[in-house]
Amino acid sequence: MADENLKYDANLTLDEIVFEHRNKEYGAYDLRHTYPKMLTKSFLIGTAVFLVVSLSPFIYMKIQQMNEKDKTEVDAKLVEILDEQPIIEQPKEEEPPPPPPPKEEEKQEVIQNVVPEPKRAPKIETPPPPITKQLETTTGLQNQEGVRTPAYTPPPPPPSTGKSTTAEVKPVTNEVYESVDQSAEFPGGINSFRSKFTNNFDSGSLEGEGTLKTEVTFVVEKDGSLTQVKASGPNSDFNREAEATVKGIKTKWTPGKVNGQPVRSRFRFPITMNFQ
Repeated sequence: MADENLKYDANLTLDEIVFEHRNKEYGAYDLRHTYPKMLTKSFLIGTAVFLVVSLSPFIYMKIQQMNEKDKTEVDAKLVEILDEQPIIEQPKEEEPPPPPPPKEEEKQEVIQNVVPEPKRAPKIETPPPPITKQLETTTGLQNQEGVRTPAYTPPPPPPSTGKSTTAEVKPVTNEVYESVDQSAEFPGGINSFRSKFTNNFDSGSLEGEGTLKTEVTFVVEKDGSLTQVKASGPNSDFNREAEATVKGIKTKWTPGKVNGQPVRSRFRFPITMNFQ
């Protein structure tokens, strides 16, 4: 029995011997059985791809050479260029000098004899005598010496009453003037002062809507500053804010004048504002 087990068929392959009495449907048997065929097939395919890649440039060049047009050969021969001889310019013929100008004959000196044309002598007018001279004597067509007789006698002065009239000059005092010769003025005019008042007025403390009116009176001092600021209107909050706004404007006024002298004067500034 042992000898029979040791006998093997000589036609069996190594794979069949190894996988005898085993599961040949297992993948390892199939892989070992088909490996030589796959190796040969891969070798052939790889060799073919290598040859195609290696020979492609040569095939492309051969196709390009076959498609090229026949070249036209041109026989170009070099031509020797001889150095040109420098052209020697012929000297220009000098033009003969121009002939000298003809000598002018000397002319004899002649003085023009101009006979003056007779003209009428201008009439000399005697200017009239000044008014002071005319009042001292009589005027006429010709001068004549003699006794002076005044042609105009001034009227006698009016009888003196013994009282001398002098312009009354009002003394400048420290009182506040309600009426002056020249009113006080804000720089830029009253519209400029009104614009400053509107821009500086703070309406945050006022309540309600509508139209509010008041009149602010103040004294413009001699130095242009404002004093005695007082607002008189029906709304006390509006009066208080108007007074504070006028006091907050620090720009000085031009004071009023009486007889050309700066004085203290009272100014009235009416205000009407609409609140919404």
